[in-house]
Amino acid sequence: MSRPLLGVIADDFTGATDVAGMLVQAGMSTLLTVGVPAPDAGTAALDADAVVVALKSRTTPVDEAVAQSLAALERLRAAGCERFYFKVCSTFDSTPRGNIGPVAEALMQALGADFTIACPAFPENGRSVYRGHLFVGDVLLSDSGMKDHPLTPMTDANLVRWLQAQTSLRVGLLAHASVAAGAPAIAERIAALRAQGVRIAIADAIDNADLGRLGAACADLPLLVAGSGLALGLPAAYAARGRLRADARAAALPAVGGHAAVLSGSCSTATLAQVQRWIGDGRPAFRIDALALGLGQPAAAEALAWAQARLADGPVLVHATTDPDHVRAAQQQLGTERAGALVEHCLAEVAVGLHQAGVRRLVVAGGETSGAVVQALGVQRLRVGPPIDPGVPWTQAEGRDLLLALKSGNFGGVDFFAKALGQVA
Repeated sequence: MSRPLLGVIADDFTGATDVAGMLVQAGMSTLLTVGVPAPDAGTAALDADAVVVALKSRTTPVDEAVAQSLAALERLRAAGCERFYFKVCSTFDSTPRGNIGPVAEALMQALGADFTIACPAFPENGRSVYRGHLFVGDVLLSDSGMKDHPLTPMTDANLVRWLQAQTSLRVGLLAHASVAAGAPAIAERIAALRAQGVRIAIADAIDNADLGRLGAACADLPLLVAGSGLALGLPAAYAARGRLRADARAAALPAVGGHAAVLSGSCSTATLAQVQRWIGDGRPAFRIDALALGLGQPAAAEALAWAQARLADGPVLVHATTDPDHVRAAQQQLGTERAGALVEHCLAEVAVGLHQAGVRRLVVAGGETSGAVVQALGVQRLRVGPPIDPGVPWTQAEGRDLLLALKSGNFGGVDFFAKALGQVA
């Protein structure tokens, strides 16, 4: 039995699998819990080097996000975790009110931490931070498709400025010159920032070597605020300190038979391209329309009847993915929250029906959708397995013949759906 060293609090479900996949890839056995583990779940139930708590707090009201995150922290501390990681999106998805700043501030206060870094960089997926500005590929975040996000439109790439609007703590910059110079230079710069009253520093990182240097320098901080990329460097840093023995078998999952399907609620640019590729390849797809749901159309029942007639012939896709104009039209008519909730509820109902029809390998695209699906399926814990694409691993519902790939809307190549299902065929 392993007593966990690292406790991760993730603000959405796909983000949780994302960071868990990075830890497993580096040899750190990882257990993912859906929601805060129950108080009566003993240490034996959290048998792993790292425990990731998957919350659905990215877009909830600030007070709820803070309360959920503090509850997760309390449970992780009770399980024995000594270091903590608040996992946020690699595109820093948030609003000027939060939730990243308020949650980070509350966690720091609870841990008695006087300093942390915030680093959403994930170079393998095209997210880099330079001079405090977040880039998606070759463009600033504010010029990327994230500017049209229906819940958290990212209109400012300057993360120092964006985070400062969310917190009363002083935010500064750990610039690339210090990061590139290595762990001693990072430590020296952190000391200088602390002396200036900075409590949270946006950390530059443009490649995996930068993330490794940040991990080596910052692994002893009580709390880290980051996307999944920083997790790549932490297992090596813990091993160097004698706190971890990497396990090459950490990513092993059993083979599972049954039917396969894809559900997509994300309307991100990446997922839209993945849906278009699936359809363009002649694969079966059923589209759910939020406006039709608002009028009371029984779309879930229609989608299930359609899917059940085709599952024996191969994987099917049920999706609500559409372009930004259609998203805005639905939001204007139904309201942003209601439009999203209708789609999530419908896809969750479809997921339950598909599982009852024998689907045992399921790809889900979109953080909010993944959260709704996992909860509807009654999944409480996931063992994290091998990566499909950077940031997206396969997982197994613990104790069940059910494999799930929970994909952030922004992640994966255009052929992601077929590639994922091909790995577990």
